[in-house]
Amino acid sequence: MFSEARNDLTSMRICTNYSRNLAVVMSLNKSMHPRNRYKDKPPDFAYLASKYPEFQEHVHTNLSGRAVVNFKEPEAVRALTCTLLKEDFGLSIEIPLERLIPTVPLRLNYIHWVEDLIDGQKQPRRGIDIGTGASCIYPLLGASMNGWFFLATEVDDICFDYATRNVEQNHLSDLVKVVKVPQKTLLMDALKEETEIVYDFCMCNPPFFANQLEAKGVNSRNARRPPPSSVNTGGVTEIMAEGGELEFVKRIIHDSLQLKKRLRWYSCMLGKKCSLAPLKEELRKQGVPKVTHTEFCQGRTMRWALAWSFYDDVIVPSPPSKKRKLDRARKPLSFTLPHVAVKELQVKARALGCTGRHPLEAITTLVEKTLTELRVLHKRVPCREQEQSLLLTAMENTWIHGRQKRREQMRQLRELPRAHQSAAAAATTPSLAQNKHQDATQEPADQQERLEKVAGDDVEMTPGCSTTGPMDATSETSSKRATSPGSAEHFVLKCLLNVLHEESDAVIEMNWVEGENKDLMNQLCTFLRNTLLKAVAKSGTE
Repeated sequence: MFSEARNDLTSMRICTNYSRNLAVVMSLNKSMHPRNRYKDKPPDFAYLASKYPEFQEHVHTNLSGRAVVNFKEPEAVRALTCTLLKEDFGLSIEIPLERLIPTVPLRLNYIHWVEDLIDGQKQPRRGIDIGTGASCIYPLLGASMNGWFFLATEVDDICFDYATRNVEQNHLSDLVKVVKVPQKTLLMDALKEETEIVYDFCMCNPPFFANQLEAKGVNSRNARRPPPSSVNTGGVTEIMAEGGELEFVKRIIHDSLQLKKRLRWYSCMLGKKCSLAPLKEELRKQGVPKVTHTEFCQGRTMRWALAWSFYDDVIVPSPPSKKRKLDRARKPLSFTLPHVAVKELQVKARALGCTGRHPLEAITTLVEKTLTELRVLHKRVPCREQEQSLLLTAMENTWIHGRQKRREQMRQLRELPRAHQSAAAAATTPSLAQNKHQDATQEPADQQERLEKVAGDDVEMTPGCSTTGPMDATSETSSKRATSPGSAEHFVLKCLLNVLHEESDAVIEMNWVEGENKDLMNQLCTFLRNTLLKAVAKSGTE
């Protein structure tokens, strides 16, 4: 009994997660195409189960009463795909479990994007589906929704037989022609007999993986990413090819360079984002005039698509992710210092010699002190009244694991006297004993001096509110550079820091300029916030 209850709980967790990914994430994800019918209305599993008995056996009710499907079961994935095609598109298909089972919302994204490329949703158009698969899903969707004509190619015997049967049983043979082609055939051989027809587009789901290890996720999946939310199905020719998707698409590019205006648009869907940049670079090298890309999303599954054309009059859709990335880059990072903290920081700044009366001047002074200790170049720049602005340029990441680095340096310095003493014992005469007392009194003093320098407690401030004290060579160099951080040629981060007045509080805002990645600015922002709040806490205890 206990075992059954435990299994029910495990199934509930699995099914609830998958249902949430499909029903919640998919409905809210902005990456889905605006015209995708599942964008704002995910499938109702309970309703579909009540209408289709073959789907009902794969639907379970969890303890909260929600109808869920286990996407780790190939039979369940197949049942859902066939049910959605029947319910929403009037299509009846058959798919063998040993071949690729497509997900309908993701494929629908691709169809809608092709509609955008050819600028005509309902006009008769001609397309090519490279490797149509057993489901023949792209031609069936394109033909039933838009009346498009399709040439669907396939190299696998089983896939060819099922695709032909699916076209025939949906009475779409007048719009979809499924052709069997030899292995490694892409576009050139498929168009040998049709020398005069100009196609509007081609579509392709290339094999994503180069070998079985990649297909299983070995050395090809980021360890921090969660495991796939659905089962991976597909035949060898559907999921694997020599060189993976990168080389496969390069072969299509090679064919397009010979065919050129035989197709208005060439397109491919990609399973890896890292494939996008080298393929775009390949198209640039080959002088292809029109290139664009997009991204598709279904739940946790992300795909990317690339399209190119040799026509000058085609309309090139802008990548939908471009504006979103720019918005993320422009959005500043910020944190608020409450009025009580601001007053404490003013006292702290006065103790350091700051003569400015305004609270923002005091906070800016403390920020500058921290930046100097971090060896982050900074200088004040013109800004509005009641504000302070600093231009920051970091040559290296000095704010992560700083405490551990200092401890390691101090540990190494502690070991220096021992190493010196051991070497001296091996190389000297009994005269060492005569100087033993002198060494014992001098070396601890030298060690303490080095430790103080490493600790970096005494540093010189940049002009404005300054403190005085001894500096090591690193601090001196940083201080000299701090007057012109904009002139640094090699850096990991450059950003603009603003200290703003908000009622009785103060806000520190960091705006991205350029650098290796925005995470560095996020880390530095967190470091500055923690440093200021620790200063407040320390003042409160004194």
